[in-house]
Amino acid sequence: MAHKKSGGSSSNGRDTIGKRLGIKKFGGEHVIPGNILVRQRGTKWHPGKGVGMGRDYTIFAILEGQVTFQTSSKGRVYVSVKPEPVPQAAE
Repeated sequence: MAHKKSGGSSSNGRDTIGKRLGIKKFGGEHVIPGNILVRQRGTKWHPGKGVGMGRDYTIFAILEGQVTFQTSSKGRVYVSVKPEPVPQAAE
């Protein structure tokens, strides 16, 4: 009566925590300088006008304005901040 010893469960039981990546501010949202727009690994989204990119590829706002997403002819998605026009004070 040959038996196979049952496998232990020590190789199971691992699950890494999520890194909370993705878009943090969506198109049309109002942002101020310093707001994080996208957290990512590598350039899934590329920085456009009015934004900066950190060492860890985080895209953040440099200007106050509205978030926009544009797709280029190469298929790249650019994240930009479009400054909102300042209303003129009536005299």
